[in-house]
Amino acid sequence: MGLTLNSNEIEEILPHRYPFALVDRIVDGEPGVWARGIKCVSVNEQFFCGHFPGRHMMPGVLILEALAQVGAVAALSLPENAGKLAVFGGIRNARFKRQVVPGDVLELECRMVKCKGPVGVAEAKATVEGQTAAVAELTFAITDKK
Repeated sequence: MGLTLNSNEIEEILPHRYPFALVDRIVDGEPGVWARGIKCVSVNEQFFCGHFPGRHMMPGVLILEALAQVGAVAALSLPENAGKLAVFGGIRNARFKRQVVPGDVLELECRMVKCKGPVGVAEAKATVEGQTAAVAELTFAITDKK
């Protein structure tokens, strides 16, 4: 077991706050290489007010954002990236395979596959109970917060 963080420790690394803090816990990982986190999906999520009334499902873009946040924790956990910001550079080959609904535990894994300077590419996968919910290739850049 490598990298583990609770929600308070994640807040020390990521700038995201309610309603955009989409990772509840980091359960494993290796700084700069990969991370695995979880998001416990609750009916009380703000986005369920409009997506969709009578048939709640987590928006795919927020699943991708949750995956990106897990990847950002992995990247920003390196000592040389402490205090920096990870921003999206692009999303490729995103596929949604299963709906994510209230009560699901969304398991999020992001693995760095290529890094050159401050720019990198990661493979990301979200699952629920072992079933793939979403996959994507995420491009990111590490930058100063100011």
